[in-house]
Amino acid sequence: MSFTHVLFILCITMILFIHNLHNVEGRYHFHKKQKRNSTAPEPPSDSSDPKDPSSPPYYSPTVPSDPYPNDPSDSPSNCVFDVTSFGAIGDGSADDTAAFRAAWKAACAVENAVILAPQDYCFKITSTIFSGPCKPGLVFQVDGTVMPPDGPDSWPENDSRNQWLVFYNLDQMTFNGTGVIEGNGEQWWDLPCKPHRAPNGKTVSGPCDSPTMLRFFMSSNLVLRGLKIQNSPQFHIKFDGCQGVLIDELSLYSPKLSPNTDGIHLGNTKGVGIYNTMISNGDDCISIGPGCSDVDIQGVTCAPSHGISIGSLGVHNSKACVSNLTVRNTDIRESDNGLRIKTWQGGTGSVTGLKFENIQMENVRNCIIIDQYYCLSKECTNQTSGVHVNDVSFKNIKGTYDVRTPPIHFACSDSVACTNITISEVELYPYEGELLDDPFCWNAYGTQETVTIPPLDCLREGLPDTVGELSEYECS
Repeated sequence: MSFTHVLFILCITMILFIHNLHNVEGRYHFHKKQKRNSTAPEPPSDSSDPKDPSSPPYYSPTVPSDPYPNDPSDSPSNCVFDVTSFGAIGDGSADDTAAFRAAWKAACAVENAVILAPQDYCFKITSTIFSGPCKPGLVFQVDGTVMPPDGPDSWPENDSRNQWLVFYNLDQMTFNGTGVIEGNGEQWWDLPCKPHRAPNGKTVSGPCDSPTMLRFFMSSNLVLRGLKIQNSPQFHIKFDGCQGVLIDELSLYSPKLSPNTDGIHLGNTKGVGIYNTMISNGDDCISIGPGCSDVDIQGVTCAPSHGISIGSLGVHNSKACVSNLTVRNTDIRESDNGLRIKTWQGGTGSVTGLKFENIQMENVRNCIIIDQYYCLSKECTNQTSGVHVNDVSFKNIKGTYDVRTPPIHFACSDSVACTNITISEVELYPYEGELLDDPFCWNAYGTQETVTIPPLDCLREGLPDTVGELSEYECS
């Protein structure tokens, strides 16, 4: 056989081999693709409505579908559930409640999911409970505006008038964004039920059943960050029965004369940090109720407000316990109270381990006050028991006070004295005018580590004779 014939046969063999190899590779890729796509959802038809809230999440153009849902993966999904993809209109008048509920339901089942209320939209939703348990890492992100119906006349008849948005039974949830939570509270403030102060100083009627804007109930490991929350009908934010709460860089605003618009209220909540937050409202800036412990507050501005309040505690002869509270590096301006502890006569329990440090005040009434005769009637009578206030320190409290009331006022129970009060570097001067009354103390024991301005001559040294009888008031 000639060399030419041999070369020709080799060329033909090589061509056939390459052709067969391509066929095999093509069949392999085809079968592999068919196998992995066998469980993938069908794409929506052209007639499907991407805003239909009944559509499954993968119909949303902003939510990536999983082409291989049975493929195990250790990486988080990071899915974004845009409420507009679930039917939200966001024009400020349409009811977007169903869309938010649908987005919540879909995101709740996905780890590290984000529910997004995008910017440039104004969403109106009615009273709603967003409940868990959900997969960990859930984020509720508001970059637009979210608001309730405008006033009590627009409130749905069957909806609760005590709360608007409730987050229940959640763990590892974040509520954040660059947007606004608008409460539309003005019409609620004028309801003829509860007294509040008018511009002329007289008492006028105010709200009765008015909704708290945001309530977090029986939840843990919560983060609230970045939002502007304003014009609440009543309390702006409440935490009930929660553990592990971080609040950072919030802005809370309601007018000075809006009644009962507490900024942040804690009840039966433990392990709380409140940082770098601005609160301006018509009631307590931050209020701490019974059952709270391990609360750290730093970098907060209250202007105006009714100050930072512990209580009221012990109402209806109840037992109340608050412990381990620290307030540092905080400004309180144009407020009816500064740092306040208020308890009812007849209660039991204790307030202990409180530290107030590096507080700047400007034109504040009752800069430092312990009031164990708190009540809503004209006369508060002594009773045989009271909440024990113990181990409270005030250090580096400086600024100016409203001269209509003494800057320091310790009115402790006859039956249960206040003990271990520490005063250091307290310098408070009249904002304008002259002090009408000297600082006041009643049954209050403690230590002045430095000279106080104005002079505090009424604080008793040592401990009362009854200190050994106070064990029944302590909290376990």
